[in-house]
Amino acid sequence: MHARFAFTEAVLWYSTFMRARHLAVAIGLAVGALPSFALADDTIKTPGDHPQYKVELEPHGLIGFDNWGDLGFGFGAGLRGSIPIMKNGFVPKINNVPAITFGLDWLHFESGCYYAYLGFCGALSVNTFYFPVGLQWSFFVAKRWSVFAELGAAPYYRTYSDYCGAYNPGSREYFLCENSQPNHFSVTPWAAVGGRFHFNEHVALTMRIGYPSLAVGVSFLL
Repeated sequence: MHARFAFTEAVLWYSTFMRARHLAVAIGLAVGALPSFALADDTIKTPGDHPQYKVELEPHGLIGFDNWGDLGFGFGAGLRGSIPIMKNGFVPKINNVPAITFGLDWLHFESGCYYAYLGFCGALSVNTFYFPVGLQWSFFVAKRWSVFAELGAAPYYRTYSDYCGAYNPGSREYFLCENSQPNHFSVTPWAAVGGRFHFNEHVALTMRIGYPSLAVGVSFLL
């Protein structure tokens, strides 16, 4: 049983790594495309020409996909906080801000069956709580627009309801399922790219696409 779990965990980590690698390529392409955004005005060429803030708070809604099995898409909500570590960032000649970003995301999935975890199947609802932490690199490309890339890790905890519902109580399968301890803690790579439309110096509409979720929210630059 333990060997089977280890093999399953290794396969899922490899799959997660491949998805994260593809997103890293997307991040590189997005950053490489920044000069085209800069055609709108010269904001990107003016270091420091951005809202001066100590923390960005971003409540958001989420659409996520399952990184463990066959649950499809889930919905949820979350809160992100980002703290700038420099007033102007790693490239001194352009308008960029690196930040440490962290938060809490909740995703809820509904499914009639779940296959990946040790091969058991049950009538399920699944809740996953992610705790992403990583580096956010923002580029203020125009007066109203900024774009960013994020890369890090997301520890998560997953809970299941009625996990063994497909088996008769008292059966060998039910006993094995009950002892498989499906609720578990793990870590997944996390990467995203996104953009903000700035209504003013302190409020922006924020959109993010990445792994393991897509988010739309409002940023408060405080």
